[in-house]
Amino acid sequence: MLQDIIGSKTELFADGVQTVLRGHENRNRNVTILKGNLVNNSRSEGRGISARVNRNGVFGFASIAEYSPEAAEKVIKAATENAMFLSRHSSRSIALPASVCSGSVALNRDIVDATQKEIIELCRTFDAYVEKNCPELTSRVVSYAEDSQDRVIYSSDAACGHLVTPRAYVYIHMTAESKEGTPVEMFKALGGFGSFYDHFSDPEKYYPEIDELYKWVMDKREGIYPDAGEKTVVLSGMMGGMLAHEAVGHTVEADLVRGGSVAGPCLNKRVASELVNLVDFAHSYNGGLAPLPVYLDDEGTIAEDAVLIKDGILVGYMNDRESAAEYGMKPAGNARGWTFRDEPLIRMRNTTILPGKNTVEELIASVDDGYYLMQSGNGQADLTGEFMFGVICGYEIKNGKLGRALLDSTVSGLAFDMLKSVDMVSDEVEWSSSGFCGKKQPMAVGMGGPHIRCKITIGGR
Repeated sequence: MLQDIIGSKTELFADGVQTVLRGHENRNRNVTILKGNLVNNSRSEGRGISARVNRNGVFGFASIAEYSPEAAEKVIKAATENAMFLSRHSSRSIALPASVCSGSVALNRDIVDATQKEIIELCRTFDAYVEKNCPELTSRVVSYAEDSQDRVIYSSDAACGHLVTPRAYVYIHMTAESKEGTPVEMFKALGGFGSFYDHFSDPEKYYPEIDELYKWVMDKREGIYPDAGEKTVVLSGMMGGMLAHEAVGHTVEADLVRGGSVAGPCLNKRVASELVNLVDFAHSYNGGLAPLPVYLDDEGTIAEDAVLIKDGILVGYMNDRESAAEYGMKPAGNARGWTFRDEPLIRMRNTTILPGKNTVEELIASVDDGYYLMQSGNGQADLTGEFMFGVICGYEIKNGKLGRALLDSTVSGLAFDMLKSVDMVSDEVEWSSSGFCGKKQPMAVGMGGPHIRCKITIGGR
């Protein structure tokens, strides 16, 4: 048992030395079907142990690709030696504040592993449905991606626990040819937090979503390019979630604030309209589970929700224990590493703008001449809050009604300027947990939001 291996060596924790010992296993399962042909079939597992030690005010970190009591002993010793070596060559002195939590977090769930044969059969089932019911496609891809983290945390001065975070998704990719003879592409992710059996025991329940994706692709074949310039738009929850994560969320991660992000001088100042409330949820939302629940972070901090923007005012950052002490805030459990080799960084968990009072239909009906932007394929943002995102699915809005589909375009702007233009927010939240955040190391995250009406710059053709 992972806990037995790790827990047996906590006796090596030195008095007065802050130590976190982490056992960490990652599992991956992947299958890809391209036009009926199996082109990828893989499964992998990697596990090891890491230790992070704060001695004489300096952090030392070490990891090893073994999982045994002896390995735990080795990494504690190596991390301690690293901390002592660095303290002789650095004037930096960091003492983590006293922990705000203690105790033990129980295992939240087990990992249930499907066979590779079952995964392949599922993908073939979806591929057969697409082939039969989506005849106008020039290409189709069905891919399965499952990843999980199994982490055991022991801390000398905070909480301990055993956490499992699995997610399983099938991605349906469709390609057709536009009226101009160029390819149009779209995809949809099916699944979420949990195992293969949690989501895919009944594939037929996803057929309406596949039909919807095919309709979008067929509409896009006849699509137009949007007119360039600043436009009034309705952003879907998925588009708003992408912007909340990339263009806003990263600027309020405390390590990036320390590095000079635009949010640094904005604490307790207005950065959005009063309709905007942004929260990074830990594990629960609206009486149920958040898309990717986090109960304990890799520093031993029990996870709580982090309120970032309240009524348009920037009220907090996402922190680890060190930055929380620096900025006079309470840590909420945002420090995580992707594998045993990775030191924990400040990361988002489930970041969303809170819902408002209007319906989606009311938002669309309120726009005389603008666009409904539904899905982003890629994007980037920097610490100034400047962003640019590709739009791969959308429709024009004319006199309050949806019109022709849009061909691929881009949107850009400054996040806080865009948020100040928000004047309507819908009453529901759309969530997604299918993507990775790429801040120095991968990390599975949840993000989403309601539909919002705002002004944004569209790139046109």
